[in-house]
Amino acid sequence: MAAENSNFVQPAIPRFDGHYDHWSMLMENLLRSKEYWTLVESGIPTVEAGVQPTEQQLKGIEEAKLKDLKAKNYLFQAIDRNIMETILNRDTSKDIWDSMKQKYKGSTKVKRAQLQALRREFEVLGMKDGEKVDEYFSRTLSIANKMKAHGERMEQLVVVE
Repeated sequence: MAAENSNFVQPAIPRFDGHYDHWSMLMENLLRSKEYWTLVESGIPTVEAGVQPTEQQLKGIEEAKLKDLKAKNYLFQAIDRNIMETILNRDTSKDIWDSMKQKYKGSTKVKRAQLQALRREFEVLGMKDGEKVDEYFSRTLSIANKMKAHGERMEQLVVVE
């Protein structure tokens, strides 16, 4: 049994580096793989006020609270101390996620400006002197992926051309 577990590699927790779109995609994938994403997305289930919860509902809520603590642990590990100090008053993983999203995702106006800058960069893209084809291709895909992350609809053919 110990030999089986020694081959297991814990996935690295994506550290937030200021690039929210990239980080949130990686973090969402990690939280989905741990089966915590529904809590982050929807929050801990509650019972309506004045309604007596069943034993099963109470058990489900307690299990959800434990899962939420685990999800919060992953989120806390992904952010640095300065950011953590701004979200310490958030009670649930959903509250933390929503706060990060609101603060770092950027407004529609900001995203449009970023997309315009990426479009210009993509349009004037050319191979640099001494640059290898695979390096140029990697730069091209990087810009195209950033554009897609900002809402640009691109056909693969446009990227290749």
